[in-house]
Amino acid sequence: MKILLLNGTIVGKKTRTLLEEIDKYIEKLPQSHDTKIIDLENYEMQFVDGRPAEQYNEDMQTLIKEVEDADAYVIATPIFQGSIPGTLKNLFDAVSPLAMRYKPVSIVANGGTLQHHLVIENQLKPILNYFRCMVTPNYVYTHTNHFSTQGELIDEDVRNRLKEMTRVFNQYMQMSREIEPDK
Repeated sequence: MKILLLNGTIVGKKTRTLLEEIDKYIEKLPQSHDTKIIDLENYEMQFVDGRPAEQYNEDMQTLIKEVEDADAYVIATPIFQGSIPGTLKNLFDAVSPLAMRYKPVSIVANGGTLQHHLVIENQLKPILNYFRCMVTPNYVYTHTNHFSTQGELIDEDVRNRLKEMTRVFNQYMQMSREIEPDK
């Protein structure tokens, strides 16, 4: 399967660190998967305004294609001001509502307060439910204290939760192979 590891921000290192850790666990799964980390900071994003995809710049077209062509996703996002970043929401606005249907998604997030995990429940999950994604129930939320001052993951419990999430994500990938989306 083609797994897109999407870093939904253009600043910071912690979400990228989480995706790199998950990528290691995906490599250890019994089945072989093609993973790709996408950092939105590496793309010249345009505001989505409803025009056809082919009218956006090359970077936006590439991002849309990467998302729509993937078979499964791990979405990493920081929580800013009690919300997901505008860059991530903007990308979701560009993707066809049918593109992610019945595809597995796991979520990792990082925030400055412990209460910001609710953003996953109140914002990100409803967006993914709109797309009819198969969202794993065990997302991993991290806090600034789980990282060193250099942005390295230093919390063993977080590592264990990421491993468990990857194991469940693998089960969801297996289930998704048996579901034929409506065309």
